[in-house]
Amino acid sequence: MFDLTGMTALVTGASGGIGSSIARCLAAQGARLALSGSNAAKLRAFREELNDEFGHDHVEITCDLSNQTQVEELIPATVDTLGKMDILVNNAGITRDNLAMRMKDEEWDAVIRVNLESTFRLMRAAARPMMKARFGRIVNITSIVGSTGNPGQMNYCAAKGGVTAMSKSLAQELASRGITVNCVAPGFIRTAMTDVLPDAQKDALNAKIPMGRMGEGEDIGAAVAFLGSKEAGYITGQTLHVNGGMAMLG
Repeated sequence: MFDLTGMTALVTGASGGIGSSIARCLAAQGARLALSGSNAAKLRAFREELNDEFGHDHVEITCDLSNQTQVEELIPATVDTLGKMDILVNNAGITRDNLAMRMKDEEWDAVIRVNLESTFRLMRAAARPMMKARFGRIVNITSIVGSTGNPGQMNYCAAKGGVTAMSKSLAQELASRGITVNCVAPGFIRTAMTDVLPDAQKDALNAKIPMGRMGEGEDIGAAVAFLGSKEAGYITGQTLHVNGGMAMLG
């Protein structure tokens, strides 16, 4: 079950903490990957690591999601390289945190451009080959704060909430073509950034989570692998919250 052998996937932000976990989970289930990100050296090293561990001849495609031209070229480049694209995972994102009254226009614009606008452009471009194949899986990584809000992150929350709404709209447009569009919303996930937090701050974060601990990147990867599988073909327009019970959202 959830065997992705013979399927291809594009993962943005693939060399980051959550992105690399998603890529590993998809590769472990047999998918061949196009790994995208803005750091060419990190991407290349990660691709070589995946090839050594899982085979499948994975590829990397460098892309700056703040550059509209590069974003528009990413899907065609993926299809040209892999021959088809079954799964699109929009994972990459940035933060530019600030309180609303202090938030600069450029902080707002940068987060909306990368987290919301590039997701729209990639979904729009991916819909074409997926409609032709009459099959596709689009999985967008959002966030718990897209539903709950978070002080100092008005731009980030707006972008993630917007991705959720876009996903529901596109899910309705593409459902008849065998294409599903869903979101995975992580809560607190243990990454290199959270590992360096003081123990007292980690304890305070864990106290808010019924399971008493942060999630792992593999928890997000497993959710993406499920939604990317053929078995998830009757699930669309949904958000799968992976947060250890921190926010029990319908």
